[in-house]
Amino acid sequence: MACALLPAGAVAGGLVVLAGMPSAEEDPARGPVPVSCAEALAFGGAELPDGTEGAKCRMQSAMDALYEADFRMPREDVWAWVAATYPEAPEPGGPGTLACAQGVDHCFQLDVSGRPGTDAYYVDLAVTYVNAETARVRFSAFTT
Repeated sequence: MACALLPAGAVAGGLVVLAGMPSAEEDPARGPVPVSCAEALAFGGAELPDGTEGAKCRMQSAMDALYEADFRMPREDVWAWVAATYPEAPEPGGPGTLACAQGVDHCFQLDVSGRPGTDAYYVDLAVTYVNAETARVRFSAFTT
C-alpha cells in the first residue's frame, strides 16, 4: 500500500482550521442553545401553561434533537395542564409512571410519535412540589 505524504504547510494549515473550529459543546448548530419556550414545548406538542414563571428553555442536536424547558407554575394547575395537553398521560402515582429521581414528586415518559403537530418521539415530564403553591416542571421532548 502506497502512502502519500503531504507538505508540512498543508498539514499545519489543516491544523489551524481544526483548531479554530468550535468544540461540540460550543457548536451553535448542536447546542445546547437557548430557544423560545414556545418552540421548545411545541416540539413536544405542548404550550407553556398559564401562570408560568422563570421559564428557561434550550435545544441541542447532533443526529437527534432534544428540547428542554424548566419552569415554575401554580401547583394546583399542574395536572389540569398535563391532562389537557397529554390526555393519555398516566395519572400521578398510577400505572405507567416511572420511578422518579430523588426529589421529584411525579414523572412520566410518553410516546408522542405520530401525534399531529408534534415533532418529538417522546416527552419526559418531571414535577417537583416546591411548596404548597408552586411546582417546578422539567419538560423534555426528543427524537431517538
